[in-house]
Amino acid sequence: MEITKYDKKDVKILTKRSQSDVNQVLKTVTDIINNVKINKDKSVKEYTEKFDGVFVEDLKVTENEIKQAYENLDENLINSLKSATENIKKFHTAQIPKEYSMEVKPGINAGQIIRPINSVGCYIPGGRAAYPSSILMTVIPAKIAGVKRIICCTPPNKEGKILDAILVAADIAGADEIYKVGGAQAIAAMAYGTESIKPVEKIVGPGNVFVTAAKKLVYGEVDIEFPAGPSELLVLADETAIPEYIAYDILSQAEHDPNASCFFVTPSKELAEKTKPLIEKYAEEAVRSEIIKESLNKYGKILLTENLEDAIDFTNEYAPEHLIITTKNDTQTLSKINNAGSIFIGKYSPVAAGDYGSGTNHVLPTGQGARMYSGLSTEAFLKKPTIQTLTLEGLKELSKTILPIADYEGFAAHGDSVKVRINKK
Repeated sequence: MEITKYDKKDVKILTKRSQSDVNQVLKTVTDIINNVKINKDKSVKEYTEKFDGVFVEDLKVTENEIKQAYENLDENLINSLKSATENIKKFHTAQIPKEYSMEVKPGINAGQIIRPINSVGCYIPGGRAAYPSSILMTVIPAKIAGVKRIICCTPPNKEGKILDAILVAADIAGADEIYKVGGAQAIAAMAYGTESIKPVEKIVGPGNVFVTAAKKLVYGEVDIEFPAGPSELLVLADETAIPEYIAYDILSQAEHDPNASCFFVTPSKELAEKTKPLIEKYAEEAVRSEIIKESLNKYGKILLTENLEDAIDFTNEYAPEHLIITTKNDTQTLSKINNAGSIFIGKYSPVAAGDYGSGTNHVLPTGQGARMYSGLSTEAFLKKPTIQTLTLEGLKELSKTILPIADYEGFAAHGDSVKVRINKK
């Protein structure tokens, strides 16, 4: 990572990062979706064999497989998953919105009720690594919201199995069904249904470019949370920050994916110069060194700004998935942040806390999506129908508002539906 002096004219170039170009795979993904719609399980199994290298006869995970997973898995990991579950439940329970009713005017009452989505599909990526934490982050909020049917789809390994940690996490979180299928074929199966997999009403969870493209294509048939690309981190720090902490924070996101984007933005030249060699040193020593170095070479930046205000302005332009704030006055800095998926405040708040167990959700918008999206939450699985109750007197009074507007817009029956009530003897 080179230290670059920030120039505001370069902001558009600097905010571009490793977003998966779904346009390149749309034709392939469209074909997969159409084939799954027509041939159902047959196509799902064929694509699983083609892309995952294994033929899976029975797509659904059995109770016996889940039981065996508990027996195989290290007890410390099971306990950690349970502990994380408690924190995630506590945080996401607080997100349930309240029903309310109010008197708008005499005789006119309006309000909002809360109802859960009926069914949800949670996609859990495979490939480079297994992510039991992503199961907790997607299933638990849906469970808290009251979703009746929650399923998980994740790619099988070369033996046609799902890793033990995935199965245990899904069971702890409360998933109702788990299927051995990944990629665009899993998204198609959840959206349109097959002989083995009944369709759902919403699909959530991160995935690769094929999964992202599939989610975009099925949107409308089902709901999705938001498109999400490779992991992102921006560290916003001043001279009070600790270089070692920043270096490891950068590595912790770079190790996700060669296409992960990691930025360190600071007005302190001294801090930048102390941190840069540490990042390089730790990257050489890291377990996932190759992935980290590729990520940092392609999408890693150290930006040196004139002052903290410029650093904050760039942060809002960048709209990172993860934002770490380590400044002299974190509260004041936070008050100026508008765009970020999840924010970690102070020197003792690494992104890993949110990834694994502080309770907040790690399914977050990327690619400047934080300008208009929030991370996954309990509310993502809830509907909020509005309600209204009018008395005759209330409708008579409101008719003075309704009738002129209905008449202007040319909807005579709208007006008549009011008149027939207020004029009835």
